[in-house]
Amino acid sequence: MAKVSSVEAYIESNKHFAEALLMLREIVTKTNLEESIKWSAPTYSLKGKNILSIAAFKNHFCLWFFQGVFLKDEHKLLMNAQEKTKALRQMRFSSIEEIEPHIILDYIKEAIENQKLGKEIKPVKTTKKEVIIPAELKAVFNANTILKDAFKALSPAKQREYCEHIATAKREATKQSRITKITPLIIKGVGLHDKYKNC
Repeated sequence: MAKVSSVEAYIESNKHFAEALLMLREIVTKTNLEESIKWSAPTYSLKGKNILSIAAFKNHFCLWFFQGVFLKDEHKLLMNAQEKTKALRQMRFSSIEEIEPHIILDYIKEAIENQKLGKEIKPVKTTKKEVIIPAELKAVFNANTILKDAFKALSPAKQREYCEHIATAKREATKQSRITKITPLIIKGVGLHDKYKNC
């Protein structure tokens, strides 16, 4: 996504959902949250703590609640869009008609109150894990130097994703099948889960 300098510019760059984004912005700005651009998207914070952000994609737009895991979600509107995220929750819409301002405002007010109460999951700083390459993958690398070099060029996180994908298969046939499927992805230089990251 291209960098934007203001919320107005962000909305302008997502014309297909401009009216809906303006409506969400209007709801959020009824609170005392501070508006800024972070990660190239409109983000709203309280005393430096991120509460939520607005985002638009090709087929939907949404509100991201940074500590959404603590919201009661009485209307069952929240989803965990990415398996790895512990705190983040998304409220997703496909059309402006789905926006119910009073309900959304209730969620935002609850998120603000939760932040004031100190409810938050802080990211855990982990030490860099060694990449353990399964024997089956090593054998393929020995026979395919192009694949081996492409694998080496990946980030350690992507390398670990592929190695764990192979190592967690219980049957040998499954391991070989997975290696066949990931080979073109590794050569392309993409991660195992990249296709899900922009959804």
